[in-house]
Amino acid sequence: MGLIKAAKEAIKSTFGDQWKEAIRCEDMNNETLMVKRTTPTGVITNKSTIIVAPGQCAVIYDNGRVLDATAEEGLYTFDSSSSPSFFAGDFGKTFKEMWERFTYNGESAKQQAVFFFNTKEILDNKFGTPAPIPFQDWSHPIPNQMTNTLSPMRVEIKCFGKYTFKITNPALFMQEIAGTADIYLKEKLIEQMRSEVIAVFQNVINELGNEKHKVPVLEMPSQTDEIRTMMDEMVFDEPIRKRGISITCFAVESVTLAEESEKKIDDYELSSNAHMQQGRLVDAYAEAIQNAASNKSGTMNGFMGIGMMNMATNGMMGGVATNPWQNTKNSQIDLSKENQNSEENVMKEEAKVESSKVEQNEEWKCECGNVNKGKFCSNCGKPKSNKKKCTKCGAENEPTDKFCSECGTKLE
Repeated sequence: MGLIKAAKEAIKSTFGDQWKEAIRCEDMNNETLMVKRTTPTGVITNKSTIIVAPGQCAVIYDNGRVLDATAEEGLYTFDSSSSPSFFAGDFGKTFKEMWERFTYNGESAKQQAVFFFNTKEILDNKFGTPAPIPFQDWSHPIPNQMTNTLSPMRVEIKCFGKYTFKITNPALFMQEIAGTADIYLKEKLIEQMRSEVIAVFQNVINELGNEKHKVPVLEMPSQTDEIRTMMDEMVFDEPIRKRGISITCFAVESVTLAEESEKKIDDYELSSNAHMQQGRLVDAYAEAIQNAASNKSGTMNGFMGIGMMNMATNGMMGGVATNPWQNTKNSQIDLSKENQNSEENVMKEEAKVESSKVEQNEEWKCECGNVNKGKFCSNCGKPKSNKKKCTKCGAENEPTDKFCSECGTKLE
């Protein structure tokens, strides 16, 4: 029993009317991965026609075993008297070997059917890191004065993007995932895929942040090609491939820093700018001394100018250009300023206490439906949740999140 490809002319001839049954699958959209088609009796009669559309793979299934398969579009005749005859299409020479190794481990039903697999690229699959992941950012190096080396700044990031995938081994996909279901939709697989894709992405992140690549943290969205190359070379997506699926495209759409990491980089930038200003002031100060020493007619005026520059910059730069002949060793503490800081700290603490009281008096609704005040539900004892709820998809997110971990929508 097997498939015999019909001549193109037969489609338009009266011979086409002689086929007893026509088995096809026309609804292989982006959400459908596999569909089973059979006859009302569960038996495919001899000389029936099987129509394979572009982007499909058709498999002849007979009482628990695979008889024949094709991934090449066209019109085929089912011949119950012949041996498997047609293994071809996008899977090339390995197609026949693929199905010869395949044995379905489930219970064998007494039936004949054609399983159609969607071999097109499955698009628009979103992913997002549910929690910040660590990244070594070489664009903000930290100097080590003891070893005279540079180390990357450790930051935490959240990423959102999309990926596409294809069924590249229908035998594995049927054996490991779909079985002999009547229909297998993407929604049954997508949550597991998303978890595995995030795991793959974390491996790629670690690789991009190492000393070899040194990709700046905010340039991640431009590394689509590099990410795909790493996945192929290092087989980061091996668990996914073992299910007969391969990731074909991986695009990072946005990268956001965790709040603490964002502050760390801001402080780094401020510190770098301060060091640059100090360097310029030291150079200017040295040049001013040299000019004053060589100015015979206005030496005193030159040193007076240096003193004025020192007074102007001492407060701003912490005394970088301190007068070298000044004999003062210690500066007096400004007690009034210290007292003022203490008063401000007391006011801040009082504000925190007041804010806490207001929060405790606010009403909130528990998952059990009970309306409460305070930090715990008076009906079931559950603590008050402080998670942010996405207005688009309804997913709950951490209080520090700026974007939804499920759909990427900006949180209020």
